[in-house]
Amino acid sequence: MGRFLKKSVLTSAIATGALVALAAPAAGASSQAGAKDFASQCAMCHAHTSGARSGIGPNLFGVVGRKAGSLAGYSYSPAMKSAGFDWDAQRLDHYLAKPQQVVHGNKMPFAGIGNAAERAEIIAYLSTLK
Repeated sequence: MGRFLKKSVLTSAIATGALVALAAPAAGASSQAGAKDFASQCAMCHAHTSGARSGIGPNLFGVVGRKAGSLAGYSYSPAMKSAGFDWDAQRLDHYLAKPQQVVHGNKMPFAGIGNAAERAEIIAYLSTLK
């Protein structure tokens, strides 16, 4: 029993650590590096300045805190329109990692960003766009 309990406590500690890491993916990330990452990964489809017209994808200015699928004037997929959540750092992290798993049926033709540090930098940058 002692061995099982130790393993169970260790598993719980690891899981808790993973949840804490997911809760604040942008903590300590550089928004300056994120601006460069955004330029190379996102800007070809997404505008990111106040009042700019959306491109292939919606304008991401003010996306942090915005309800998914709600930017006026952009034609979202039915899946994104009905997603029912606000974009926060954790949701953005998951979405940027695997867009189709977070909002199955969305129309963004992007496989995702596997590098967690790069996602955190992009989220840090997006958080500055207010």
